[in-house]
Amino acid sequence: MRPAPPSVLRSGEPRLRPMSELVRLPRRSPLYPQLARALAAAEALHDLRTDLRPVPVRLTATTRQSGCYRMREGDPIDLRVSSRHDRVPLSFLHELGHLIDHQLAPEARRFASTGHPAFKPWRASIRRLPSRVPARAGRSHRRYFDSRKELWARSYAQTVLSRSSDPVLREHLAALQLADDPFVWPAREFAAHATEVEAVFERLGLLGTRSAIAA
Repeated sequence: MRPAPPSVLRSGEPRLRPMSELVRLPRRSPLYPQLARALAAAEALHDLRTDLRPVPVRLTATTRQSGCYRMREGDPIDLRVSSRHDRVPLSFLHELGHLIDHQLAPEARRFASTGHPAFKPWRASIRRLPSRVPARAGRSHRRYFDSRKELWARSYAQTVLSRSSDPVLREHLAALQLADDPFVWPAREFAAHATEVEAVFERLGLLGTRSAIAA
């Protein structure tokens, strides 16, 4: 097995940055347009205060998982997205959600969704959503699938897609919901919860100027 690449370096003081400065997409990949659309939707929703240099997005051909966020202690290594699945935008945003969750945590190797005060109303809201864990999943898979950090990544990705003004991304989400994909909730069940995801960024002073929470 090849050793993991080095961690992403940090530079200067943390500052508020648009999401397009936080990750580096594989521009030569045929999947670049899909990734760029998803990243633009995330950028329209929120910013992030960080001193990280751009985190690379690497495409894989694995069929075992649709994506992966790799980290070492408090620093990211990369976001990995499989090209062998039909949910590339969702998978990319899912892993981006993990990156954000990790970087907002006050301690290395922790995730903000598990205990950060800004996430408290979100944690209460997510408990009210029905589990989407696959029926045949084993005990350990069920526990992981319904863990707070996984629930955050899935709810973050769905919020970005549902709030996007890009019709291609909205159609992508609708197709996944129509197929009863376990990584998304039905639109009617999820609608109110998307506001709680946005509210996390508002409480942290990260909500984008183009995003607005309904009164």
